[in-house]
Amino acid sequence: KMTILSLHSEPVQDSWLDAYGHLNEAYYLVAFSNATWPLQAHFGIGTEYFDETGGAVYTLETHLRYLDEVRAPAQLDIKSMIFGSDAKRIHFGHIMEVDGRERATVEFMMLHYDTRAGRPGPMPDDVQQALKKAQLSELPDWVSRSIGLDKKK
Repeated sequence: KMTILSLHSEPVQDSWLDAYGHLNEAYYLVAFSNATWPLQAHFGIGTEYFDETGGAVYTLETHLRYLDEVRAPAQLDIKSMIFGSDAKRIHFGHIMEVDGRERATVEFMMLHYDTRAGRPGPMPDDVQQALKKAQLSELPDWVSRSIGLDKKK
C-alpha cells in the first residue's frame, strides 16, 4: 500500500540561494516545513484545528538528506508520506523533486501538544485512524537511518 500525497509545490526564491547559486541548505528545511502545513490540514490537524481546539503538532526531530543540487529557477514539488503514528506522535516524511528528480528527503517526528492544558495529549480518534490508514506498508530505505562514521574495531 503506497499512500503518497502531493499537497505542496513552490518556486525557489532568489533570497534562498547561496553564494554558489544553489538552494542554501537551510531553505530545504523551509520548503519541507512549508509542505508540512498542508499535510497537517489534510489530516484535520492544521491551523483551523489549532484555532478551535488549541491542539498543535510540534517537531521533536528532523533528519534531512541532500541528494542533488537545486538551482534557480526551480519548482520544488514535495511528496508526503506517513511512516507511523501513535496517539501522540507522527513519524512522516517528504521527498523534494525538481523536474521529476529527487533532490532531498526529510523525515520528522512530531508530537501532538494540547496548548490549553500545557502538555502533550492524544490526537482525536478520527485523526489517529486516518493516519494509520495512510501509513506506508513498506518504508523507503532512507527512513530511520542514523548518521555517523564507521567505528573501527
